[in-house]
Amino acid sequence: MTVNTPLCFGGKKILAPMVRVGTLPMRLLALDYGADIVYCEELIDIKMLQCKRVINGKYKVLETVDFVAPNERVVFRTCEREKHHVVFQMGSADAERALAVAKLVESDVAGIDINMGCPKEYSTKASMGAALLSDPDKIESILTTLVKGICKPITCKIRILPSVEDTVNLVKRIEKTGIAAIAVHGRKKEERPQHPVHCDVIKAISEAISIPVIANGGSHDFIKEYMDIETFQKATAASSVMIARAAMWNPSIFRKEGLLPLKQVMQDYIKYAVRYDNHYTNTKYCLCQMLREQLETAQGKKLHAAQSTQEICEAFEMANFYEEITAGFEAKKTSLETDTQDEDDQMQDPDVIKMAVKFDKREYPPQITPKMYLLEWCRKEKHPQPVYETVQRPLDRLFCSVVTVAEQKYRSTLWEKSKKLAEQAAAIVCLRTLGVPEGKLCEGENNLINKRKREDQERLNNRDCREDPAEPSHKKANFIEETSAMNVPKV
Repeated sequence: MTVNTPLCFGGKKILAPMVRVGTLPMRLLALDYGADIVYCEELIDIKMLQCKRVINGKYKVLETVDFVAPNERVVFRTCEREKHHVVFQMGSADAERALAVAKLVESDVAGIDINMGCPKEYSTKASMGAALLSDPDKIESILTTLVKGICKPITCKIRILPSVEDTVNLVKRIEKTGIAAIAVHGRKKEERPQHPVHCDVIKAISEAISIPVIANGGSHDFIKEYMDIETFQKATAASSVMIARAAMWNPSIFRKEGLLPLKQVMQDYIKYAVRYDNHYTNTKYCLCQMLREQLETAQGKKLHAAQSTQEICEAFEMANFYEEITAGFEAKKTSLETDTQDEDDQMQDPDVIKMAVKFDKREYPPQITPKMYLLEWCRKEKHPQPVYETVQRPLDRLFCSVVTVAEQKYRSTLWEKSKKLAEQAAAIVCLRTLGVPEGKLCEGENNLINKRKREDQERLNNRDCREDPAEPSHKKANFIEETSAMNVPKV
């Protein structure tokens, strides 16, 4: 039996959070090469709260946990391989929102981190990132709320302040919130990678507090190969080292045995990108960061021109791998769909009347639907109004609806993208079974439209009767002309 121990931040080599870089393929590759802990890219609390947690990923073939936005974009994807190593970093300026996000992802990650070091305007203008450094009360509120609210370890990542004294005072206050560790990028918020990293300030922090300090910012001055990680750790007296750009350029920096050839590293990265359906634009971006000065080579130009994951694979002589993996996806998807269909058939009531139909609104007049026709028919025949029962299939999140009319059930065997479309399809099955018009344009005379026109005319007449006698006559005339024009057929 495996015992799940809390994440420890002492003596670790860590992949830093990097926007657009720290997605699942890079995190898994870093773990393969020897990283102990991997941070995801910063994800904003408001965006995460709009997400739905989906188990088993796209079509269930990826075996991932996805956090999917309303527009179907995957905001955060993780898997079992990294579950006990990945720290979820979020951007937040509100304690309650931060807690809500932490609870949303808590069961799928090893820890939660708050970004307090990003100097970019998109972060600071929302009072997040480095903007938090000037608001210790808000820092304390966010971290204390998280420490008390969830069971996973909490960390934060900061930049240093203008003075060593102010920086030490801040981290001492942060330590009192109960967080598990603090990552320190050894530069001020206005400094950039070309500026020297302030090892002395990180060392002062390490000596001032008892929780683990994670040193960050050594890629430019120190870390060129694996042995340099220890050199940077000693220079800062830190418990652990967090690596950003050196890992972005070549994640095999985490290998004790030394760096691997860049071509092999890039191919290893592509394998994860394909296996986990990483969006090709993100894959392309990360590979470009690795190529750096080689972007003008023939291979670099092929990569730059690639407009799909398949074309990226072709640029790196991996077309066969792409075909093999995608064929496996399709086979697994087909198998799952067959299993799901078998389950559907077994679960279905044999008394349900079924047809393979879909609702296409282009085949109906504006604002006229099969559901309206079915409701009208039920009223005319003195039946109770139709009752719809709709379910969503976990495999692909499509919908199917069963409508009950006069104690008989009807459904379409085709699954729809939305609940509304599924209900319309069920109504069509019922209407066609009963031999009742469903309102399609090709059916000619449309009694429901005529009825609605009569009702609209009655409302207009009633409105005329209720009009204020003092209303100018020209307004009445304009109103009559406009409403008459609405009923004139286009020629």
